[in-house]
Amino acid sequence: MSSTQGKTAIVVGATGLVGSHILQLLLSDERYTKVVVFHRRNTGVSHPKLAEHVIKFDELNIWRHLVKGDELYSALGTTLKKAGSQNAQWKIDFDHQLDVAKAAASNGVSSYGLVSSLGASKKSKNFYLNMKGRLDKEVHKIGFQKVLIARPSILKGDRKESRFLEKAGVVLANIFTFLPPLKKYKPIHGQQVAQALINGLNNTDSKTVYEGNELFRLSD
Repeated sequence: MSSTQGKTAIVVGATGLVGSHILQLLLSDERYTKVVVFHRRNTGVSHPKLAEHVIKFDELNIWRHLVKGDELYSALGTTLKKAGSQNAQWKIDFDHQLDVAKAAASNGVSSYGLVSSLGASKKSKNFYLNMKGRLDKEVHKIGFQKVLIARPSILKGDRKESRFLEKAGVVLANIFTFLPPLKKYKPIHGQQVAQALINGLNNTDSKTVYEGNELFRLSD
């Protein structure tokens, strides 16, 4: 692991399942002296390292110059049900995340960690997986020195909103993923995904995409 100290980390999506764990892990990590959050509402977290910017993501010209630091962690996202339409979900999951990434790179941020999804592919006929796959491709073009994309399977952990299908998926996946061909679909806790991203941006591994059960190893 890198011994670099005194770093500034940037987080978007800090109130979601994975993002909230990214925030807490960074705040407790001695390598980081400052954690900057950009979000649509206050996180409710108080910490001497934490600096928050409550923004409207559409107002790019107002906040783009503030996206400065060493590493950017992007865990912004919503559900189709909550967004209300595919266009609205695309705007949050794709457009807003890409805007922040481009702003960060233009301000000299060198490393970027993204929470994607297992099965993400721009060739997918599934709207969500296609969207995620396209974002994965686009962020590689921006010019970061290091990019790490986490593609977790079904996420475990406490969410602010109830997701019945996700909880049912965890139960079923835990039953069937003991079979070797299905191991990559093993459910993973949001904190493990968060730790995997942080570990990945702090090591010298050249691998850029970690999928499914590969994240368990990276989170150790």
